[in-house]
Parts: sequence; structure tokens; C-alpha cells
Amino acid sequence: MKKNRQGFSLIELLIVVAIILIIAAIAIPNLLRSRIAANEASAVGSLRTINTACVTYSTTYPTVGYPATLSALGPASTAGSASADLVDSVLSAGTKSGYTFAFSQNSTNTPAVGYSVVGDPASRGTTGQRGFYSDQSGVIRANSTTSASSSDSPLQ
Repeated sequence: MKKNRQGFSLIELLIVVAIILIIAAIAIPNLLRSRIAANEASAVGSLRTINTACVTYSTTYPTVGYPATLSALGPASTAGSASADLVDSVLSAGTKSGYTFAFSQNSTNTPAVGYSVVGDPASRGTTGQRGFYSDQSGVIRANSTTSASSSDSPLQ
């Protein structure tokens, strides 16, 4: 008697599914680490953009000095000291690539002579691990456990 076999047996299908699950278990943590690294790189790039925009702002509006808020660097139909059109609308809103940016002016004088900006992951361990800090010096500092400050080590 000839046995007419068509398709795969249950054991063969289970072996294929087990192999796919093993590959996924290896690949997913690497994918998550890559995503965190990409978000952190984007946050550092955003801080550099903010630093450059602040210097441009203070040069363009010398009677004002540094901007009072991050939204003052944002887009506008006509640029002015209230909306300088130096950064995009996503960054001027304060959230980009899994990081939240908090901007503060460090001076009550006019023109303002200082600012600081802190970038923290929206969900530490998921969207990013390190917090970042920068000020008018342009040096970007990082802290891997909490929000970064002026006393943390600078990035290399």
C-alpha cells in the first residue's frame, strides 16, 4: 500500500515554530537596546540643536538675550523674539524621540545671560536610559540613573 503524504506533520510544524521563537527571543532584546541607543543619540542631537538655536537667538535679539522658553525658538509665520523659527514644531513642543525637554532661563536680567535645558526619557529603561543636561556653555552632560545636572560628567 502506498501512503499518500501531503503537507507537514504536527511535529515538523512545532519544530519550526520553536526555532522561530528562539530566534525572536535572541533578536528582540537587541532591537530594544538599539532603539534606546537611537533615542539617546536623537536626544543629544536635539540638545545640540537647542544650544545652536539659543546662540543664534541671542545674537539675533541682543536686547533680549537667551530665550525665555523653548517655544520661543519654534516656528512662526514671521520670525520674531516671541517665535524665532529656529527649531521645528516637534522640538519646540518639548518632546521628541521618547525624550522630554525642559527649558529654563537662568537669568532675571535683561538681556538674559543664561539658560539650561534638561532632556529626560519619557519612560526610563524603555525609551532611554540616560538623562542629559546642557546650558549656555554648550557642554552636554549625562547621568544614567536620574535627571542630569551641571555637576554630572560631560559626554566624551
